[in-house]
Amino acid sequence: MKQIKIFDTTLRDGSQGAGISFSVEDKLKIASALDDFGVSYIEGGWPGSNPKDEEFFQLAKNKFKHSKLVAFGSTRKKNSDIKEDENIKKITESGVKVVCIFGKSWDLHVKYALKTSLKENLNMISDTVSFLKSNAGADYICLCETNGGVLPSYIEKIVKETIQKFPNTKFGIHAHNDCECAVANSIMAVLSGCEMVQGTINGIGERCGNANLCSIIPSLQLKGKYRCVPVRNLKNITELSRYVDEIANLIPNDCLPYVGRNAFAHKAGVHVSAIKKDSRTYEQINPKHVGNRRSVLVSDLSGKSNIVSKADELAMDLEKDKNLRGIINTVKEKENEGYQYENADGSFYILTKKVENKCKDFFTLKSYRVSVEKNADGSIVSEATVKLDVNGKEEHTVAEGEGPVNALDKCLRKALIKFYPEIKNVLLTDFKVRVINSDANTAAKVRVLIETRDKKQSWGTIGVSENIIDACWQALSDSVEYKLLKK
Repeated sequence: MKQIKIFDTTLRDGSQGAGISFSVEDKLKIASALDDFGVSYIEGGWPGSNPKDEEFFQLAKNKFKHSKLVAFGSTRKKNSDIKEDENIKKITESGVKVVCIFGKSWDLHVKYALKTSLKENLNMISDTVSFLKSNAGADYICLCETNGGVLPSYIEKIVKETIQKFPNTKFGIHAHNDCECAVANSIMAVLSGCEMVQGTINGIGERCGNANLCSIIPSLQLKGKYRCVPVRNLKNITELSRYVDEIANLIPNDCLPYVGRNAFAHKAGVHVSAIKKDSRTYEQINPKHVGNRRSVLVSDLSGKSNIVSKADELAMDLEKDKNLRGIINTVKEKENEGYQYENADGSFYILTKKVENKCKDFFTLKSYRVSVEKNADGSIVSEATVKLDVNGKEEHTVAEGEGPVNALDKCLRKALIKFYPEIKNVLLTDFKVRVINSDANTAAKVRVLIETRDKKQSWGTIGVSENIIDACWQALSDSVEYKLLKK
């Protein structure tokens, strides 16, 4: 297999994406994860541009087991002596053994961005590369499609022509995603002879982002005769993708190829039926190869195959269940009311148990009340009161919270924990509200989705109502009921 060098620029180019700001600690964590994953190069930033990057290079030196740390910078300034260039000094002082320098190869940039002559631009590049070659080494020419507007056919033409003119030089590709072609352009460049790919995890970066390494690496390694990272590490790419999103405080894109939560999610009954017979019908690869998993979505489009497959995921055996048709019909009725079970496995589990008459009443709601008070000093106090019947005994609890949902959640747990101590380790981790019928204005129905987890797993629950608090109560009570039912 041909080795392709992966040059990760998440910490430099990726940090230029809107809304992304990495601390030094963030950069160290991501760099460590990239090193463990096995990329060839980690571009840490621009040592001369800010104190944060300078600190990062000091802390990251000699820390990596596999990857090489790279400092980024520009060519020397026009009409100046390279030995006096402050940015070049900072790069050499950073102590790295690999440097990535960008120079201008488009006359439009030379004329309007640098405002210098074509001859001086070539001198700037030549002087800088020659100087750094003697100090650090310069072994690849990376063709940068930073404008992001080129199509794959043009990339193929340029790469092949360039390699033909410089047959003894190693080339790489650096693509941006302004016309949604960064991944395709990077793959085409490799197919045309490039030996290095620059990109970022999840494609984060300037404007529309950089080439997404989470798509490029599996495509080259699983579909082509290329080696990008150690074979044993490829299964960790989904975990890496989500780890970077978590540190960057980004909501993961569920529809990303290979690593997204929907990459192997099946909804249409025809598809589900087919993959049960042979997964190759609607799955390009085995999801385990990239550390992802298959999921079956339950909706009003569901048939028998969806329900049975979803039940299998939840360790339920419904293949011969006489209530299967009833479950399908109930799902469709509930979806018509606004419920959506694609991300609410917990509520789906409870629904099936109710249809089967196997759902124990762990508690029964008698009443709840939620109040929100804003004081003259601007402080806001939320208070919830809940009355439950638990095993024939009335429980009446009161709790304050950061908001009405938090107060209601605390109140429910306070009422139940002495009866069911196992809910002590159950935590609400995510909360989403969606308006279903926005044309109804303030009388619209809302859908509340809650994600809950314990020490072993996470699950989603749902509530729907014209009253947002009632929708929250449904989802909250389902989250606890699911935990107790599974026990």
